[in-house]
Amino acid sequence: MSRTEAPPLPEPLRVPVADSHTHLDMQDGTVEEGLARAAAVNVTTVIQVGCDVKGSRWAAETAAVHASVHAAVALHPNEAPRIVHGDPDGWSRQGAREAGGRAALDEALAEIDALAALDHVRGVGETGLDHFRTGPEGMAAQEESFRAHIEIAKRHGKALVIHDREAHADVLRILAEAGAPERTVFHCYSGDADMARICADAGYFMSFAGNMTFKNAQPLRDALAVAPTELVLVETDAPFLTPAPYRGRPNAPYLIPVTLRAMAAVKGIDEDTLASAIAENTARAFDY
Repeated sequence: MSRTEAPPLPEPLRVPVADSHTHLDMQDGTVEEGLARAAAVNVTTVIQVGCDVKGSRWAAETAAVHASVHAAVALHPNEAPRIVHGDPDGWSRQGAREAGGRAALDEALAEIDALAALDHVRGVGETGLDHFRTGPEGMAAQEESFRAHIEIAKRHGKALVIHDREAHADVLRILAEAGAPERTVFHCYSGDADMARICADAGYFMSFAGNMTFKNAQPLRDALAVAPTELVLVETDAPFLTPAPYRGRPNAPYLIPVTLRAMAAVKGIDEDTLASAIAENTARAFDY
């Protein structure tokens, strides 16, 4: 089996659901093909998430022409330090970049703010903190960008979509200090059961991705077990985090049923009940 070969279509869900976080612009094939494959297994809605100015523009444009697509727009936590300090190694999709300083970050945030005002943009994200890939020198830019996104989400009444990688305490602290928007989503939830209880008390949505199926992911399954069903979402984060048994192969929204069935087993409820709850939760989280 080729590692690059797309996994087969799973058995369709009986209840339509949404993929709360995907990157169609990073997946093979056309948007139309991706949406058709998803619809074939009853994944009828996707949230297309931007990670930089260009990707956020694309997300907004794509949502404008596809009724089943809603957009979220933002500068990814790793994008903010690259804008401020430059990216000499060209690690991001834009290639090598010069340092732009605070002025460049302000300019990029102004563009995200303008996009967030659009009706078919339902979320501001993914934003947050990433202590895995950004060293101490980039933390200030990352935190400043995160706080700016929180304000943008509140100003436009949009959901806040959080990327939290190895930064749980700081993310929760900043949300508490800044005042979280009414609807806040932890994308690709990565905390443990204790953090899930904190999120539940605050009314934050927790979105689980294919990595909850991985052998070493017992802490995620423990978190899912205690997360209130009315605050649980499902996502692919495609093309990343493909669920077992297809780990390492390309992910896409049509694989949501694989993750959802694994989640239903952890929660001890049938898949139709969980799918119905997730469909309702996603519509509530993103106000569509």
